Amino acid sequence: MVLRSSIYKKPAQLRAMVEPGLITAAALDAVRDLIAPGITTLELDAAASRVITERGAKSNFQMVRGYRHTICASVNDEVVHGIPNDRPLEAGDLLSIDAGAELRGWNGDSAFTMIVPGDAPEELVAPRRRLSEVTEGSLWAGIAALSRASYLGEVSAAIEAYIEDNAPAGGYGILRDYVGHGIGRKMHEAPSVFNYRVPERGAEVRPGLAVAIEPMVVIGDQETQVEEDGWTVTTVDGTAGSHWEHSVAVHDGGVWVLTAPDGGAEKLAPFGVVPKEIDA
Repeated sequence: MVLRSSIYKKPAQLRAMVEPGLITAAALDAVRDLIAPGITTLELDAAASRVITERGAKSNFQMVRGYRHTICASVNDEVVHGIPNDRPLEAGDLLSIDAGAELRGWNGDSAFTMIVPGDAPEELVAPRRRLSEVTEGSLWAGIAALSRASYLGEVSAAIEAYIEDNAPAGGYGILRDYVGHGIGRKMHEAPSVFNYRVPERGAEVRPGLAVAIEPMVVIGDQETQVEEDGWTVTTVDGTAGSHWEHSVAVHDGGVWVLTAPDGGAEKLAPFGVVPKEIDA
C-alpha cells in the first residue's frame, strides 16, 4: 500500500516555513534596490544569491534539475522563467523577478514585477505600470479570499474577478498553462492554485494549508511559447507580461503571508483582512 502525504501541515511545520519565507523576501528586496538602467539580470542574480547564502539558506531554484541560477528574470514579453543574462536593462523595461530559498528542508517562493526607472516614454510605461498594478492587486485579492474561503476555487475566482474589474477595455490575458501551487518540503507541491475560475471546488481551505499564489497576466492574448533555451516563457503576440507571487500559510488564527515581513498586513488592509502570526 502506498501512503500519500497530506497537503496539510502541522503548526510546527508552518512555523518552520517562516524563516525561509523571510530570506526569500530579503533576497528580493536586495534585487529591487539595485534595479536601474544599465544593470544586468546576472548582476541581480548574484545579489540574490549573496543574501540567501549569507542567511544560511540555499537557492531552491538551483535545486531544480537543469537550472543553475538563483532568480528567474523575465523582461517585457517574457512572462516567467526568464534566465538571467548580460543584457543591460533599459529604462521602461517591465521586469519580473522570481526567487525562492530553502532552509532546513522548508521552502519560500515569491515574485514581483516593476518598471525599470528612468527616462522612458509615458505611452510605453503607462500600460505596463497598469498591468503590474492589476496583477499585484489580483494577488492580494486572492490572498484575502483565502482568508475567508472554504475551497481553493474561491481564491481562483477572486483573482480572475479582480483582473476583470480592473483591466482596461479589452481586458487582459491570464496564463492558463502556469498556475500557483502548494509549498512546503518542496517548492512545488499539491494542490494547484488556478488564477482563473474553474468548475471544481479545489482543495479544502483549512489550517495547515500552505500555498504559493502567483497570478501571471499579460496585456494581450494569454497564449505563450517556450523559447529555445527550454525555460523562458514568452507571449506569442509579443505583449508584455507581469508576475506577482507570495507564499501563504493558513493556520488556526487566520492567514500569514510567509514571504512578506509584515505578514501581508499593509496590502491586506484594503480588503479588510488582518493577518495573524502563526502561534509559537
